[in-house]
Parts: sequence; structure tokens; C-alpha cells
Amino acid sequence: MVQQVTPETTIEVIYPESDGQPMADNTEQFAWIVKIKENLEILFASSADVFIAGDLFWYPVKGSPNIKQAPDTLVVFGRPKGKRGSYLQWNEENIPPQVVFEILSPGNTLKEMTKKLQFYQRYGVEEYYIYDPDKNDLNGLLRSGDSFEVIEEMNGWISPRLGIRFQLTSDTLEIFSPSGQKFLSPVEIDQLREQERQAKEAALQELEKERDRYQELLAKLKEKGIDTDNL
Repeated sequence: MVQQVTPETTIEVIYPESDGQPMADNTEQFAWIVKIKENLEILFASSADVFIAGDLFWYPVKGSPNIKQAPDTLVVFGRPKGKRGSYLQWNEENIPPQVVFEILSPGNTLKEMTKKLQFYQRYGVEEYYIYDPDKNDLNGLLRSGDSFEVIEEMNGWISPRLGIRFQLTSDTLEIFSPSGQKFLSPVEIDQLREQERQAKEAALQELEKERDRYQELLAKLKEKGIDTDNL
């Protein structure tokens, strides 16, 4: 009698793309997440191999859907831009996010933030920045070997990976690109664009007036019999 061998059934592992929780607990936290994420997108817009995302699940271990975190903002150098439902590291040449940001809210617990720190430390993050907008408190950690070291002075700190500079004022955090351009909110960016449009329009109108004045002058000279072609 020949025994039938039943092939093993492969169980598909599901990596959820959402946990049903909101991205932010309040408007201040959300505004900071958007500002950092979108300004980094602008900064690296011309770099095809820099992937940036906000509130995206990162799964570092294949087959382990419970091992995950969703940084408020993550930056991955060496991976192409594009749409993703989650960041499955084994499908990304096993490259972990090198930089992550967390924006604190009153709902964040010490236990939760400790778990995140341990996760980022274990799975290869190089730079970890935590900002509390309510307290205007910025902290940073930098990888040294297999662990993090606290960045002692964050005021004026320049990110090794991103090249951005952090500046704490008396009431808020300001972030500057390598060129010195300040990170702005979407509304501020739109206002700046409108100011530039108005300035350009005013300059064109002034140029048009100058041209009209020049044409009037030429017409008057011709009336007086002056050959303007030989001026």
C-alpha cells in the first residue's frame, strides 16, 4: 500500500496596515507630524532613494506580525519612494529606517515610550528624536554600536543623516534645512508662495510701466524730429 503524503499547508501571515487608532491625539501633535514629514519630503524631493512616511507600520521581522511600530515619521535612505501599506523590511533589502521622530501627547505613557525606545534601538535606528510640544522639550538619541547614546545638547544640533538643524526658542522648536530654510506648516508654505507670486506680479507691473514710459519718451522725441533709431 502506497501512503499518500499530504503537502504541508502554507499559512499566510497577515501584516495589518492599521490598528484602528488615530494618527494623533490632538491637533498640536498632528500639526507637528505633518510639518516634519512634509518638510522632509520637500527636502529630499529630488532624491529618488529616500523614502519618508508618517504613521506607517514598520515590520522588521518576517513571520512576526506582532513585532511592529508606527513612528510618527520615519526616513529610510537607500529605498525608493512610492506607495506602501506598511514597511516590510525583508522586502526592502532589509534596510531599517535610519531616522525616526516621535511627537509626544499627554496620552503617551512612560511604558509606551520605553517600549518604542527599546524597539528602535534593537532594530537598527540610527537617530531617534522625541519632541513634546506642550513642554517644548526636545530629546535626541544617536546610535553607538548596539545601543543609543543621549545627545546632550539638542539646541543647535545638526542631524548627521538629514543635515537639518534643531533650534529651541523660548516657546517652540524651529527646524532648518541645510540651506537655512525654516520648516514651515502647509499654511505658511502657501502664504509664502502667495507672497512670492504677488512680488513677481508687482515686479512685472513695474516693468510694464517702465516700458510704457520708455515708449512715451520715444514718441515725444520723434514728435520733435529727433531720430531715435540713432540714439
